[in-house]
Amino acid sequence: MGGLSGFKNRQTIGDAVKHFLLFYEVVDDYVARRGAFRDAHLERAWDSYERGELLQAGAFAEPVDGAALLFRGASREVAESFAKADPYVINGLVRKWRVREWNTVVGNEAANPVRPSTP
Repeated sequence: MGGLSGFKNRQTIGDAVKHFLLFYEVVDDYVARRGAFRDAHLERAWDSYERGELLQAGAFAEPVDGAALLFRGASREVAESFAKADPYVINGLVRKWRVREWNTVVGNEAANPVRPSTP
């Protein structure tokens, strides 16, 4: 895995930038089993980050029953292809996953920035 120097700030993929949330629902013994696959999972995640696709990712805390990963791309395929090849998914640590398009409207990275109307 390379350094963060490859990250492209505010990268536009194709003509449109959209955000997608990838939700993982994990198995009951996820924490006990993830160690064997964690490095491969994290390498894949950091590589995706360096390409400007993955913006944020992490497991839910107390209870650790899932995770959320925020992607940027032209279509939901960026998140779907990540999940399909993720060692956690392939090795059965993720019981179920789904992708939702997220219409971001506030913040520097918002895909569709909207400011309040002025009177």
